[in-house]
Amino acid sequence: MKLFGSTFLRKKNKNRGKSTEEELFQQQDITKYYSRQVDENKKHLGELFKGTFDFKCESIKIGGLKGYITYISTMINKNELSNRVLQAATNRQTDQSFRDMVEMRELYFPSIDYKVSKNFHQVVWSVLNGEVVIMVDGYMEALTLDIGLPQQRAISEPSTQTIIRGPKEGFVEALPVNIQLVRKRLKNPRLRFEVFQIGSDSKTNVALGYINDIVNEDLLCEVRERINKVDVGALLDSGNVEEFIADKSFTPFPLVYNTERPDSVCGHLLEGKMAIIVDGSPFVLTVPTLFVDFFQASEDYYQPFIMASFVRMVRYSSFMIALLLPSLYVAISTFHHELMPTQLLISIQAQREGVPFPAVIEIMIMELSFEVLREAGVRMPRVVGQTVSIVGALVIGQAAVEAGLVSNVLVIVVAFTAIASFVSPIYNFSIATRLLRFVVIFSASFMGLYGVLLFLIMMVIHLVSLRSFGIPYLAPVAPFRPKDQDDVFIRMPIWKNKKRPSYLYPKTPVRIKDQYKPGPPKPMGDQR
Repeated sequence: MKLFGSTFLRKKNKNRGKSTEEELFQQQDITKYYSRQVDENKKHLGELFKGTFDFKCESIKIGGLKGYITYISTMINKNELSNRVLQAATNRQTDQSFRDMVEMRELYFPSIDYKVSKNFHQVVWSVLNGEVVIMVDGYMEALTLDIGLPQQRAISEPSTQTIIRGPKEGFVEALPVNIQLVRKRLKNPRLRFEVFQIGSDSKTNVALGYINDIVNEDLLCEVRERINKVDVGALLDSGNVEEFIADKSFTPFPLVYNTERPDSVCGHLLEGKMAIIVDGSPFVLTVPTLFVDFFQASEDYYQPFIMASFVRMVRYSSFMIALLLPSLYVAISTFHHELMPTQLLISIQAQREGVPFPAVIEIMIMELSFEVLREAGVRMPRVVGQTVSIVGALVIGQAAVEAGLVSNVLVIVVAFTAIASFVSPIYNFSIATRLLRFVVIFSASFMGLYGVLLFLIMMVIHLVSLRSFGIPYLAPVAPFRPKDQDDVFIRMPIWKNKKRPSYLYPKTPVRIKDQYKPGPPKPMGDQR
């Protein structure tokens, strides 16, 4: 019985069964012929990489035979090349013979990862991947050695998802390092990583990670299918993949979760989700994604559950404040004066006495000004960016009040709204809040609180219609699943969280078996 009906219809991929080396062969017109004469192979490589300053093809002697070592100097670790490859090749006796490339590797380079390339396009692909290729005269195959990557950015604390308590490691731009950060936390033999090459020009490695005995097979097949269908010239960041695999593009709400934190990715994998790691990007995607995921932070599970539940409720409240507070000010100050206490109404009207604009124009001026300051603070150098955004907001706000362009209470509303929008743990979700805020402001300026209510109804209808890889975006709230409410609005104790989310249809629904509830020990001498 299929779990998702027509949601996961299978379509045969027209490129399935074709290796990326063969695709590269067709696009670059690379001959598949690999000659026993290494001079012929060197000639073909020289023609292909003509004008490439960092392409190297140097002659060596191995076992008394003529050979060439080929690599791209900017993509390898030169110290490893010198110490582990060149010295090993020159220190051996010149009369040591070998039957094939595997035996040559055992004699000369026993501690280096390798593979054998039997076709010329495989040699080219290995060189482009930053590997060292050794070709020996008289053999119909080449030896490819993986000696490691050159210097890269060190592992550091994530810049966009900081926490007080918990691991401080963040993903980097190297795919092997990112996979290692996940495997270090999940020492599970059933943790799988499948690699895809995406981009006709860039041939970027994309890894799909999942836990085999947890993830649902239909979901896994759907994710594979969508990744295989990605057709792009170059893939430079995980954001490019996100646009191709999302269920619906015309929505401000993100349908794919992205994070710099390995512990967040591990938590999602343990629930039955999948991780998509793109080589060259420190942001890892996890799918399927739900609305409630953007109100949960990894720190929630490192703090006492009472404190974590309180903070989570603060996030939900901040989302509503950032979305609705400016529109409520416009609606009440324009149409619904009777909803304000008399003294407050008199105070607000007195402040607006010399303001030449209606409330909606006021709020739009201040909101747009703050958005400009926020964007300028992000793009400017870090040393001055924060100072410019804070000082600019204070100076412009004070100057606008003194000039009579806006009222004092409006500055308070805009400032509190901006602060509430920063509470979201995920940056791209706060962008959706900022965009929708302008829509609800215009709605309130025409119809007052009725416009705000109409906007909320339309937003909920839109959220209910969204899907992330076939999973309802508002699950487990809509459709409502009582057994999945332990980690939505509040976080129950970890020892009580015994089952995985049922809306993901995991193979093993039980996370942990029944445990003894923590409590004080029995009094001394009490044997009952």
